Amino acid sequence: MRNRLWQIAVLITLLAGSALAVDLTALTVTVKTPLGNPVDNASVVVKFVKGRSKAKLGKKVMTSWEQRTNQEGIAKIPPVPQGTILVQVIAKGYQTFGEKFEVEEEQKSIEVKLNPPQAQYSSHQ
Repeated sequence: MRNRLWQIAVLITLLAGSALAVDLTALTVTVKTPLGNPVDNASVVVKFVKGRSKAKLGKKVMTSWEQRTNQEGIAKIPPVPQGTILVQVIAKGYQTFGEKFEVEEEQKSIEVKLNPPQAQYSSHQ
């Protein structure tokens, strides 16, 4: 009888653990110029904006990750929770990029094209 209760307790623990699992996405961000050349050493910031974590019993997950691109212009971000994420890319000599993306699959690849800076306008000229 005691062995049977122990087996039931283990089964309930395993089922509860699987119900609390978080769906994660492996994210790869590729940063290029308008001509298709890779941008190395660009700062890629990924912020989790919207969604729910089952592991935290429905509380909002507020996390962010920062990576730099390699010489091929690729930044591999650690697994992020599925939902809405904000991707920001900052590189010297280019306009800052920022856009929200929906992440629902196990692997996602995002390609970002950075524009050169625009000329500044002044009313004094």
